[in-house]
Amino acid sequence: MTEPVAGVAALGVQKVFGERRVLTGADLVVPAGSMTAVLGPSGCGKTTLLRIVAGFTDPDAGTVRIAGQLVAGGRTPVPVHRRRVGLMPQEGALFPHLSVGANVAFGMPRGGSVEEWLEVVGLQGMADARPHEISGGQQQRVALARALAARPKVLLLDEPFAALDAGLRTRVREDIATILRDTGTTAVLVTHDQAEALSLADSVALLIDGTVAQHGTPADLYERPSSLAAARFVGATVELTGTASAGVVQTALGRLRSAVPVADGAAVVVLRPEHLRLGAGGVPARVTACRFYGADTAVEVALSDGTAVRMRHPGRTDLAVGGVVTVEVAGDVLAYPSPAGGQRMSLGEPGR
Repeated sequence: MTEPVAGVAALGVQKVFGERRVLTGADLVVPAGSMTAVLGPSGCGKTTLLRIVAGFTDPDAGTVRIAGQLVAGGRTPVPVHRRRVGLMPQEGALFPHLSVGANVAFGMPRGGSVEEWLEVVGLQGMADARPHEISGGQQQRVALARALAARPKVLLLDEPFAALDAGLRTRVREDIATILRDTGTTAVLVTHDQAEALSLADSVALLIDGTVAQHGTPADLYERPSSLAAARFVGATVELTGTASAGVVQTALGRLRSAVPVADGAAVVVLRPEHLRLGAGGVPARVTACRFYGADTAVEVALSDGTAVRMRHPGRTDLAVGGVVTVEVAGDVLAYPSPAGGQRMSLGEPGR
């Protein structure tokens, strides 16, 4: 059986700027018709990888194929205008002197319909409006219509929702993700927002130190991260030191079974907030802080050995600082060999 052609296949991509190695052999394969999020910390090479796929930057090594066509890494790179790659930047970058309809028509092949694409993005009847006359969310929809109207083989989205306020950002990104799926568009979303990547994409590529550390479904990255670094970046964590033996780690919270293979010896256990709960059983602890967030309360406790643990408690709690509670762990946990030079012990607010 013939393997389906990937929408994007970037293999072994390397890029150096001066003495700085930005990409060190990154591999990114995006199935046609799907959305992949490239997630990673600032400066990890996300935007550079996007620019190499688009053709704005040439790789120092590696190859890039779009819909099976070699566009970079061969003898003669395919120029930007012949790659049929659409780009949706952070702020839409609409032409302020053109109407909404003229913006959508820019780059659209003959026979295309502006009204058809405005209807796709839910802006029918707004062709005569000017960009300054519509909201930020509507401007992003116009930018999407313009990008899709050019019939790209792949659409690249570079932090496209960063300029929107929090409430609008959630609505617009969910609407745009639905439109991309409905139109069968191959899309690559670059973001540093974990919630955005996990909730919108079909798969997530985690870029750390210039290479793709893990690429899988959002659930895979969250539930079975391939390394301690990946576990720390994707999702809120609570970390404990311990000693591993036959897949079980002895910690201040008792004997915990690892959901991923871990070598015997010194280990770091990574707990998600949902692994921890207050209950009748478990290990005694003293409450050191409570912060109410509405839907839940962040509770910080100190274990008998002084280890600080933060967890989420549904809704409001009447726990008093200084009070004694018991903490238990639900289910298997994540455990990894302790890194050289020690490990991080205190964490940020869970789920924030």
